[in-house]
Amino acid sequence: MKNRFAFQPRYFLFWLLFFGLGRGFFLGYQHAAMPKLPLETLLGTFYYGFRLDASAAAYVCLLPFLAFVANAWRPQLPLGGFLNVYSAAVAAVLALLMTADLELYRVWGFRLDDTPLQYLNSPLEAAASAASAPLGLLLALLLALLASSWVMYRVVVGPLQPLPVWFGRGRAALAGLLYAVLLIVPLRGGTQQIPVNQSEVYFSRIAFANHAALNAPWNLMNTLRLRADESEPAPFMPDSAARRLVTGLYPRAVGAPPRPDSTASVLAEPRPNVVFIILESFTAKLVGSVGGEVGVTPTLDSLARTGILFRNIYAAGDRSQKGLVALLSGYPNQPTTSIIRFPRKNQHLPHLCRALAAAGYHSRYYYGGELNFANMKSYLQTAGYEHLVERNDFATADQNSKWGAHDGALFARVLADLSRQPQPFFVTAFTLSSHEPFDVPMKSRFTGATEAALFRNSVHYTDYALGQFLAAARQQPWYAHTLLVLVADHGHQQPGASALQSPAKFHIPLLLAGGALKPAARGRVVPVIGSQTDVVATLLRQLRLPANDFTWSRDLLAPHPASFAYYCYNDGFGTVAPAGAVSFDNVSRRVWERDATVPEAQLQLGKAMEQVSLRDFARK
Repeated sequence: MKNRFAFQPRYFLFWLLFFGLGRGFFLGYQHAAMPKLPLETLLGTFYYGFRLDASAAAYVCLLPFLAFVANAWRPQLPLGGFLNVYSAAVAAVLALLMTADLELYRVWGFRLDDTPLQYLNSPLEAAASAASAPLGLLLALLLALLASSWVMYRVVVGPLQPLPVWFGRGRAALAGLLYAVLLIVPLRGGTQQIPVNQSEVYFSRIAFANHAALNAPWNLMNTLRLRADESEPAPFMPDSAARRLVTGLYPRAVGAPPRPDSTASVLAEPRPNVVFIILESFTAKLVGSVGGEVGVTPTLDSLARTGILFRNIYAAGDRSQKGLVALLSGYPNQPTTSIIRFPRKNQHLPHLCRALAAAGYHSRYYYGGELNFANMKSYLQTAGYEHLVERNDFATADQNSKWGAHDGALFARVLADLSRQPQPFFVTAFTLSSHEPFDVPMKSRFTGATEAALFRNSVHYTDYALGQFLAAARQQPWYAHTLLVLVADHGHQQPGASALQSPAKFHIPLLLAGGALKPAARGRVVPVIGSQTDVVATLLRQLRLPANDFTWSRDLLAPHPASFAYYCYNDGFGTVAPAGAVSFDNVSRRVWERDATVPEAQLQLGKAMEQVSLRDFARK
């Protein structure tokens, strides 16, 4: 006989199986896409989807588990009846959502999210959209899912047994509470540092496999939670006026024809290898070659003397995930969210990796931490990287940082792999040692225990590890045919505790270096003011590859590029131009800081950039 104290684990197991059954229905309904999936990948949809299933099951179980605690103290409460009604109601709602998802995915190509809610104010459009759906088949599948679930509930869970009289109400309440507390682990998807998100299920380069591994009800609730972040602020000006202003910088972003390309090449060969190094939090304030403190980054400063240095580059945002999208997709940031959090949106972005793959490049991405952070993994999987190397791919002994493997281990892994990497290759390496808490594995170069001192030492360590990597790389045959791109993901408030909106916080280094540069190009300093989003077009133009898909990116090595950078922070934006800098707060709708020399036209261009880019974000 099933005893009472096994009821809660069995109840959790039932919901796990319920969601697994729903995935089976989904795969069956999308049978036309099934031949694309090898058996291993097909099974992977269940394996990788397990954590989202467990998270969804834990949310469903939370209220019933707490009801067990209440019933232990108030035995007169009808626990059995409540469980039956609750389970039936929740199963019906979830089954309805999962059935609707079957057809919505077939038509729209993405799993259930809050998009159908857009039709609530347009019932006629909703009815028209549903008219072509096979309603009879969907109803039959809904009934089949409910019937299967009912049978499964009777087999797995069964009736609730009474509390043994000898057990005691206090002990029963404690047991029920323990089960409820244990739900915390599946609720957040495990004991890892980062709670579960869609990245957990993006395991394949086949988009359908990743979509099949998603849990549709979980995905819906997650997008509802994020929905407020997508709201557009009130427009500053008519759309036509905003688009006209943006045309001067990014004509393709508003559908205008691109300008002719007349960039002179700085490369000694047309298809060099590309090693793209993203430096965590490398603020210009600590890089001497761009006007920062001298002596913190001797490796970067040395490269600046033999490479091409861009002195006036500004990060598009203030978070790693925002910098990643700006650098690799050439896409501007959003003030209160990031497009990387929305797989349905970011799958429509262009990507440097895909552009280079079309030209025959082989790709790898390296990060010493967890790629699930901020949903980066789903973005990178969609980008088409052939191999992703992250924290769990490093030896346990090398995971000597709170975030994972320190940069010394990261660069050692990259160096070891490059000797076996087919050429031409595109390798992206994202450092992490200069992220809080700044605990680096080397003796401090700069004294003090302040945040600024610890940060300064962590940047110095990463620069040192980079120097060790480059010293060894120069001995390798591939180095003579390699272009290095070195750029920060974002700046930092330290040293100096820069304000949230300060342009000093967003000023970052950008360098081109490596054996593939022409001798005549070495030592060049580019003074133009530009953004992270401009790196993609600048690189692709040098490789003589099309950059038209990157509509928010421009070539900084063109003969006469406009000097302008747009960045955003939490619910505000800033712009930098030769006349100075200005920042604007979206909440108060007022200028925050403004140099006396900044004209009104610069502020209006910033407003237009935000308005047009957010409208583009909303449409994706």
